Amino acid sequence: MSKTTLKLLHRIAAMASFVLVLCFFTSSIMVELFGDTSDIVMVKTTILFGICVLIPAMAITGITGAKMAGKANKGLIGKKRKRMPFIAVNGLFVLLPCAIYLYYLANNQQFTSVFYIVQVIELMAGITNLTLMALNIRDSQKMRKNEVQPA
Repeated sequence: MSKTTLKLLHRIAAMASFVLVLCFFTSSIMVELFGDTSDIVMVKTTILFGICVLIPAMAITGITGAKMAGKANKGLIGKKRKRMPFIAVNGLFVLLPCAIYLYYLANNQQFTSVFYIVQVIELMAGITNLTLMALNIRDSQKMRKNEVQPA
């Protein structure tokens, strides 16, 4: 795979991941504020199916990023490398279980305090991942600006 193709694939996968997490986060807040229980069920179902797109996009982002970075561990690449494990662990061990459990609770009409506690945990983990992903995007843009452009 060419370097140009690798960069493009990385950029597309990273932006798709960020947009999906942002959509999940925003739709969860909006439906809690303005929706009814059937809307909540729909959003939680959509998020669960959306995760089937998010996980491969995140994997592609990580794999292509690691391939492009090579052995570099300093500077902006080093910062991005340090954030990625937190993003992955938070996604796999907090956000994914929360999404599955909220889907289950919503589809069984169990809108108890447990639902809302898990929802708050999911929102806190979501904003954490959005922040870390945004920092990675910002650092990628800085790196792209610092590349030598052909004359």
